[in-house]
Amino acid sequence: MTEEKRILVVDDDENICRLLKMYLANEGFQILVANDGSKALEYVEKEKIDLIILDVMMPVMDGWDVCRAVRKVSTVPIIMLTARDMLDDKLQGFESGADDYMVKPFETKELVARVKARLRDKQDEAGADDQLPLAIGNLVVDLSRYQVTLDQTVVDLKPKEIQLLHFLLLHRNTVFSREQLLEKVWGYTYYGDTRTVDVHVKRLREKLEKPANTWQIKTVWGVGYKLEGE
Repeated sequence: MTEEKRILVVDDDENICRLLKMYLANEGFQILVANDGSKALEYVEKEKIDLIILDVMMPVMDGWDVCRAVRKVSTVPIIMLTARDMLDDKLQGFESGADDYMVKPFETKELVARVKARLRDKQDEAGADDQLPLAIGNLVVDLSRYQVTLDQTVVDLKPKEIQLLHFLLLHRNTVFSREQLLEKVWGYTYYGDTRTVDVHVKRLREKLEKPANTWQIKTVWGVGYKLEGE
């Protein structure tokens, strides 16, 4: 990488912080460490951060609360770490605005690979032509601002909901399987339950569906989803 990226590691386990700092520094990254959520938010406010590795189970302010707070001010990629492997915990992480999720104990090499993949995704987003606002009927999706308007009113959507909606709109009338959507929107081959996609589609429908819409997110039974409209 031509520019040294800054990664914020947030974990109350100092051993894990030292381990990640060593491995990531060896890959050429600059590492900042916070052992609690409030310190992490201070770094986000004051420093240029390119990616956050965020532990879920921390005292005072857990990782989900930190993630939600970060998402109010930044779209920086967030990889969450947790010792909990329940599907609902993963879904809560994604709903809080996380981009990726790894369960402890994890392979350090895999985490490094995911960090690099997330940074590549972010770099590709910054220079992509598809960052221009997309519109269909009464819906406008502006990924550069992470803003969605319906009937000229801003709709409160989570970052992953916006990314999924933008992808479907960019490829309107094309059917994608759940596995394809996980790979394209979440940015890697996701080894887990495809219910993640179903949950995000359900929430998009709840927030956006109106009888007057000239478009819809349609379920293609046995295949997946598409955004249908002209």
